[in-house]
Amino acid sequence: MGKLDGKVAVITGGSSGMALASAKRFVEEGAYVFITGRRQEVLDEAVRLIGRNVTGVRGDAANLDDLDRLFDTVKREKGKIDVLYASAGIGEAAPLGEITEQHFDATFGLNARGTLFTVQKALPLLNDGGSIFMTGSVASIKGFPGFSVYAASKATLL
Repeated sequence: MGKLDGKVAVITGGSSGMALASAKRFVEEGAYVFITGRRQEVLDEAVRLIGRNVTGVRGDAANLDDLDRLFDTVKREKGKIDVLYASAGIGEAAPLGEITEQHFDATFGLNARGTLFTVQKALPLLNDGGSIFMTGSVASIKGFPGFSVYAASKATLL
């Protein structure tokens, strides 16, 4: 018997990194997991690696239509969420003096705006007592050269 038997989890950015590792572990603990990713081939590989009790939904957490499609899929297939893990994010170096409007908008669009709307759009499906996790970063409290925009976007989650 696993700690997450019968639970439904949604993990944005679950096609790689720490979110993929979490998705694998959630399934090992008995959960059914929905993961997202922007690149279909990477998402398909993640679903294959997880192996069972997983649905991959291609989408960008910064895109509100993609989030609607994700949560419509969850509602249709499982009807509820017990664990929401808003992990989709980006961090690209851009030294002060070279930061562009596009870099700023892309970083805040996914890391801050995307996280907020992921949580907000999940609320109608979230069970009482459900859990919400958001991936922050030590960069929000410790300086790293070239990552001021990333740090600021992650500080919004504190």
